[in-house]
Amino acid sequence: MSGPLEWRKAKRSSDQGGECVELTTNATNVTYVRDSKDQEGPRLTLSRPALAKLIHSIKGYDR
Repeated sequence: MSGPLEWRKAKRSSDQGGECVELTTNATNVTYVRDSKDQEGPRLTLSRPALAKLIHSIKGYDR
């Protein structure tokens, strides 16, 4: 990852809960996912199709 990344989280998340995931995408469309409570901690690195599959699974459609 080179250069500053602009991390974002869901619009519905509040600043008071602190238990969110944040996402950012670099210039090559690789998406990084991190825990908002541990911003320097480990990150998932996902391609666009892998991210779509993860979100689909989390929503319960891949059962």
